[in-house]
Amino acid sequence: MKLSSANLLPLLLLTLLAALTFWLERAAHFDDGHSVGKERHDPDFIVDNFTVRRYNVSGSLQYVVTAPKMLHYADDESTVVTSPAMSFFGEDRLIRINAGTAWLNREGKEVRLSDGVRVVRDATADSPELVVTTAEMQIFPDAETAHSSMPTTIAQGSSVVSGTGLDVDNKTRIFKLMGRARGIIFPDKVGTP
Repeated sequence: MKLSSANLLPLLLLTLLAALTFWLERAAHFDDGHSVGKERHDPDFIVDNFTVRRYNVSGSLQYVVTAPKMLHYADDESTVVTSPAMSFFGEDRLIRINAGTAWLNREGKEVRLSDGVRVVRDATADSPELVVTTAEMQIFPDAETAHSSMPTTIAQGSSVVSGTGLDVDNKTRIFKLMGRARGIIFPDKVGTP
C-alpha cells in the first residue's frame, strides 16, 4: 500500500485533534498548587455600585447599604464590600456607619468593619449627635451588638471619651469602653451631667 499526502491528511488531522483534546483535558484539570473551583478563594461574582434596602414586616425601611464594589467568594461563602455606607432607621433617630472595608460571613450574621470605622447617631431634641471612631469593629446585626478591640473614641456634643476597646448593645443603648478609659464630659444644656 502506497501512502500519499492525500491519504495522510485525515490521519494527521485526527492525530492533531487527539493531541488538542489531551492538552485541553490536562489544562482544565491542571493543579498549580492551589485548589480548583469552589475551594480557591477567588470571587465568583462581583457587583459594582449597588444599593440594598431592607424593610421590616410592616413595610418600614430598616436599613440601606450602598457601596462601589462587592465581591462574593464561593469557598467560604463570604462577602467583601469596599467603602460601605450603611444607614439604619431606628424608631427615633438615624444611625450611619462608614468604613473602608466590610467582611460578611455566609449568613450575614457577623460583619467585620475595618480601615477607619465611623458610626454617627443623629442628634435628637434631647441629645446631641454621637460619633464613634475606631480602626475595626465587629457587628452582630441580629443581636444588635458590636465589639472593637482597637482604640476607640466616643464624642457626643462637647464631651469626648476614649478607651482601648468598645462593646455596644444597641437594644439597651449601652456603650462600654474597655481598658483605661479617659476623657472630658461636659454637662448638657439643661445642666445635668
